[in-house]
Amino acid sequence: MCSVNVDGEVGMEGVQANERLQDGLQCATDGAGPLLQRDYWALIERSRYTPEEVMEFVSARFPEFPPEALVVFERLGGGDGPLEVGEELKVDIRGAGECRVRIIHRDAQSFTIATLPGHPEAGRITFGAYRNDEGDVIFHIRSRARSGSGIIYLGFYSGGEAMQTNTWTDFVNNVALTCGEGVIGFIHAETTVMEKAHEDADDIQGPTYLARGDEA
Repeated sequence: MCSVNVDGEVGMEGVQANERLQDGLQCATDGAGPLLQRDYWALIERSRYTPEEVMEFVSARFPEFPPEALVVFERLGGGDGPLEVGEELKVDIRGAGECRVRIIHRDAQSFTIATLPGHPEAGRITFGAYRNDEGDVIFHIRSRARSGSGIIYLGFYSGGEAMQTNTWTDFVNNVALTCGEGVIGFIHAETTVMEKAHEDADDIQGPTYLARGDEA
C-alpha cells in the first residue's frame, strides 16, 4: 500500500492523525494499467442552493444519489450528518462484491474519497460544486485512478467502464434534480489518460481538483 511522508511544521498530534488517515489506502500507484482521470459534470438548472450548500447537502445524503441497481454505499458507524474526514463507507458494487472507501479530504466546496484494499479501483475521487462565469452552479465529479489489479484491468472493458459512467452520470443527474430543476443541456463525461510525470507530482492526500464555489 502507498505511504505518505509528512513534512513541514506540523505538531506531532497532527502528524499522527494524518498518518492514520493515509494508512492502508489503495493509491493509484498500487494499481495496474493506465492512470485515468474521469470527469462527470453538469450545470444545475435553477439551483436552489449555493455551491457550499449543495456540497453540505450531498455530503449529508451521499448514499441516496448513486443508482442502487449498480452500487450501494453504506456509512459505517451510523453517522447521519455530513461526511467527516476519516469516515469509512462500505460499498457493494454489482459484479464486484463488497469493498470500502475512506473520506480523506473535505472543505466547503468539495470532499474526496479514497479506495481501500479490495476495491476494484486504486485511487481517489472528488465531488465538488462551483459556479461558472454566468453564475450557474456546476456539480462536478473527478476521479483519478487505476484498476485495482492486473486481473481487474484485463476484465474491466467487458462492462466496467460503462457501469462506472452510468453510476456517476446518474449521480450527477440525481444531485441536479434534488438541488434544482435538473441539468442545463447535458451531462459531460470525459476520460483522460494521465502522463507519468503528472502522477509523480500528484497529491494523493488532497482533492483531484479545487472547487472554489462562488469565487470560481
